[in-house]
Amino acid sequence: MSKIGSPKIVPLPDAVAELVHDGDTVALEGFTHLIPFAAGHEIIRQRRRDLTLVRMTPDLVYDQLIGAGCVARLVFSWGGNPGVGSLHRMRDALATGWPAPLEIEEHSHAGMANRYVAGASGLPFAVLRGYAGTDLPLHTDTIATVTCPFTGEELAAVSALNPDVTVIHAQRADRAGNVQLWGILGVQKEAVLAAKRAIVTVEEIVDELTPVPGSVVLPAWVIAAVSVAPRGAAPSYAHGYYDRDNAAYQAWDKISRDRGAFTGWLESLEGK
Repeated sequence: MSKIGSPKIVPLPDAVAELVHDGDTVALEGFTHLIPFAAGHEIIRQRRRDLTLVRMTPDLVYDQLIGAGCVARLVFSWGGNPGVGSLHRMRDALATGWPAPLEIEEHSHAGMANRYVAGASGLPFAVLRGYAGTDLPLHTDTIATVTCPFTGEELAAVSALNPDVTVIHAQRADRAGNVQLWGILGVQKEAVLAAKRAIVTVEEIVDELTPVPGSVVLPAWVIAAVSVAPRGAAPSYAHGYYDRDNAAYQAWDKISRDRGAFTGWLESLEGK
């Protein structure tokens, strides 16, 4: 247990060991920046298995988790190496079952966001105008239709998302375990509020959360653990702390295309 402040502030390996279990539904959320790479890598090191991973935009960290054999199922709305190309470990798992078979459940961005909102609101489903003209409702059993009782309009309905664990990265937390994040935000707040448990990695612990325009503050009572992980979003970026490592995204394309190269990367990660 860390002596840095609140009992909620613990080392990342301890947080993952206690809160992420085999078979869990886990959401690692972040949009463009604040992507929780350090936490994802710790899940790999602890060799979690049979996870259902949830994310609006799976990118490198999900490719890595899939290639490491941690994942049985993926619930998502888009997947790729941003600005570079495909997720080759994901493609290999889907095509050949290496290193483990992978099931997928596909949604639109709006559908995924509304599912988190429903989960955070304690509702069983969300309603939206969406999926019209697509065949996703034919293949995804968490999409249905409802008729508006006031207008008679037929609308899309999506079941709520309530992950066992949501993991996010943020810029800072105070010593009581309250968390502050800012910059381009996705569904981090909703994903945390929808989850049974939440882990937040942060760049630093501060005495006081000073106001930042447009920032989100998550109170300590909605978070199970806060872990200090400087550069915990790299190679994505943390607004106000460091830039995106574009070269790392480009390098991943070559590593992920080849099982041998990926295995070497994985052995290096697990040895850290």
